[in-house]
Amino acid sequence: MSASAITGSALVYSCSLSVGATADQARAQARLLSGCCAYSYGKYLAKGQMTMEGFILKAVELGVQGVDITTYWLKSTEPGYLAGLRSFAYRNGMPLSGAAIRTTMCQPDAAKRQEEIEKIRQWVDTAELLGACHLRVFGGEVPAGASNEQGIQYVVETMKPACDYAGKKGVILGLESHGGITSTAANIVEILRRVDSPFAGCNLDIANFPEDPYAQIETCIPYATHAHVRDFYGRPRKPLDLERIWQMFAKAGYKGYMSLEYEGEEDPVTGVPPLIERIKTLCKKYSSV
Repeated sequence: MSASAITGSALVYSCSLSVGATADQARAQARLLSGCCAYSYGKYLAKGQMTMEGFILKAVELGVQGVDITTYWLKSTEPGYLAGLRSFAYRNGMPLSGAAIRTTMCQPDAAKRQEEIEKIRQWVDTAELLGACHLRVFGGEVPAGASNEQGIQYVVETMKPACDYAGKKGVILGLESHGGITSTAANIVEILRRVDSPFAGCNLDIANFPEDPYAQIETCIPYATHAHVRDFYGRPRKPLDLERIWQMFAKAGYKGYMSLEYEGEEDPVTGVPPLIERIKTLCKKYSSV
């Protein structure tokens, strides 16, 4: 399903090619940008062995085109610090592809949903100060005793007003495929259909669908506003065909970041660089950049 197929929808990020478009036309339309999430170096950031500034410099060394700031390890959210980090990234030629926070929007209690809305609003303000136009959010687990339909509605009632606020700041909220209520593409698409905002999208983590990942990834791509990349899925871990996935993103004319979120068994110091090189190679092969 593409966003353009939704009658009356305000979703504006579907970029599917017309029927009969050639592979060369798909490549020319797509803009697949290499990126890296701070989460990839979480073991070092959590212990204070790497700063966010150090992560930005590491990204420069890796040669990626953007960084996704996992906010768990920000030293501060004071405006002065955020302005300094934004300036540091700019002076090192490293765009911020987005920022990532934890949320639990699937809340049966209206007061709890309001708390989540307020939390997101605060982090939207933080993203604005960082100069990040995308903020990753989570749906959360379906509460005990609640139906799937109720869970979807809880998220909609949280995300819709949060998007109204984010839109005033020029920030897109990217609902991540991250288990729970977002375990399936069908739920993600339905949530976004009901939220019906140009400032709502999918932070498409290609590794987080436990079953039938390729079909579910393909369903979500028209709604993708950012992507997280790993080379495996499921438990036990099964390999993902990244070439096949890049072809799908290119065919859909996706324009955005393909950001490595490393969770391999190897230390990130040695495990991240070869995967980044694969991402960079695939981005060049299947898009105009």
